[in-house]
Amino acid sequence: MPASWATRIPETSEMQEGHAARASPHPKQSSWVVDKTLSTASNLAQLLPTATVLAFQSLSPSFTRRGECYATNRELTYVLIALSAVSCAFFSITDSLVGADNKLYYGVATLRGLYVFNCNGANEEERRRVLGDLEEYRLRPLDCVHAVFAVLVFLTIALGDAMVQHCLFPDSRPNTRELLVNLPLGAGVVSTLVFMLFPTSRKGIGYTNVTPTSR
Repeated sequence: MPASWATRIPETSEMQEGHAARASPHPKQSSWVVDKTLSTASNLAQLLPTATVLAFQSLSPSFTRRGECYATNRELTYVLIALSAVSCAFFSITDSLVGADNKLYYGVATLRGLYVFNCNGANEEERRRVLGDLEEYRLRPLDCVHAVFAVLVFLTIALGDAMVQHCLFPDSRPNTRELLVNLPLGAGVVSTLVFMLFPTSRKGIGYTNVTPTSR
């Protein structure tokens, strides 16, 4: 009788809280990590060319077959990531300006100055009158730093995508998956510090919230 009575003793509030704490840490923790990862990835995407990010986000579900990919899909995904990374590096050294004729001009920085794409000046004197001195837009070491970190930020976003992870790393162990999930958090802090400490004056092609320089 005492034994049967003991089985009917209701659990105390401390016991119930203990069971709940043991039963639910993993879902809450996983949800927190996913939310933080998505938030960080969204913030990092603002540091990249909009067109490149949109193109990758549009093509990756099809290229990876939403994570259930074949060998061909894996190769296509590698190509997509590589081309997008090159695009991020290229657009990091582009610039834009408003000429004396109030038209918007785009170009890429070189060691000798800015090579403008869409200027149809008849001669060098006409181009200089409209565009001014383009040597001040020449390529600098800081541009290379920004290009490297732009590629790093993109790779962080790309490898942090669940579909890309399942496609490229289908047999990865839990430790590897944890690294891929938490990588955007660490890379976000480092990249943000670099872009804050070493800001660029470039108004590159495809970047948001930039106002071209007026001549």
